[in-house]
Amino acid sequence: TLSSFPEMSILLQELGAVKAKLEAVETKLKETENQVLVLNEKASTKVVFSAEIGGNAAIGPFSTSKTLIYARVLANLGNAYNQHTGIFVAPVRGMYYFSFFYHAGGGHPVGLNLMKNNQVVVRSAEHQSSNDWNDNGGNAAFVELQQGDHVYVQLDANQHVWGSGYSTTFSGFLLHQV
Repeated sequence: TLSSFPEMSILLQELGAVKAKLEAVETKLKETENQVLVLNEKASTKVVFSAEIGGNAAIGPFSTSKTLIYARVLANLGNAYNQHTGIFVAPVRGMYYFSFFYHAGGGHPVGLNLMKNNQVVVRSAEHQSSNDWNDNGGNAAFVELQQGDHVYVQLDANQHVWGSGYSTTFSGFLLHQV
């Protein structure tokens, strides 16, 4: 029997303790591997877009506010921007950065809004002027979005922008997931 070999009994107890520690380390390793997989998945989500309005003439004025459609896509990593609707749809919850810039003739007013789900985030505007041939402007903002939120640029009623020269743009990117 083992009781007749006290050294063997002590070795078996120590072996049992080592086995328990090894199982605890294996469990912790599996938890850590799962956490790394989740972090890698989050880090691999890339969302970047930039688009230009295109065309070769004034866009507007219209009798009502209108979502601008930036049809000439320069980049669309993650495919979150729709060049047919002008709307960016957040693929994941996170902190995003958006910017828009415009060129317009000075003889007409300009009013553009960066919109999130039908709410104004930031605005850029220029008054009509008889002594000003053209106007340039824009704005930018960091915006926290939930998955599925919509972001777009809206042209105010009775306003215009110019649609050539690669100067009227809408861009954005995912800074980090939340």
